[in-house]
Amino acid sequence: MSHLEEMKEEFFRIFQENITREGSDRFLEWLAKTDFFTAPASSKFHCACEGGLVMHSLSVYHTMREKHFEEGVDSEESFAITALLHDICKAQFYKVSTRNVKNEETGQWEKKPFYMIEDMFPYGHGEKSVFLIERFMRLKTQEAVAIRWHMGGFDEAARGGSFAVSQAYDKYPLAVKLHLADLESTYLREKGTSDAR
Repeated sequence: MSHLEEMKEEFFRIFQENITREGSDRFLEWLAKTDFFTAPASSKFHCACEGGLVMHSLSVYHTMREKHFEEGVDSEESFAITALLHDICKAQFYKVSTRNVKNEETGQWEKKPFYMIEDMFPYGHGEKSVFLIERFMRLKTQEAVAIRWHMGGFDEAARGGSFAVSQAYDKYPLAVKLHLADLESTYLREKGTSDAR
């Protein structure tokens, strides 16, 4: 079994063991038809490689679960939904293209593959993930807020900033936990996971 198949199998196992909400089976069927399990998580930063998106999603789940889960307080289902699905907006988002790069050893120009963004549905980041999930199953308010704000203020900086993120974190601890797990996975645990396309 390849590493990609192992990650897909682990994702399915965690999803099916923890998420039983109405519509979750239809959502998983839809997700399997997208490029979610082969897509990168970014174009050139963390997990910028084949299968990087599912790799990142599993990393966030494991980080969030081991660092922030409080027995009797937190919901296994909410943790699985928010961690595994926070970045589904990146499915059908990247495509492989080529560009000319000079080979420093030979001095020759060579075609090299790279991931480029081709956003067919430009609806934002976290809000797009929420929208896509809710086409199949209803999210609890805290789950929707956590997914919407998992990037913190990073995606708002380009739009002039917002106080809504601090209000969301103050009101919904799940949002803080997802944001922290996403940050740790991206900047600490996933270093060196790019295939340098």
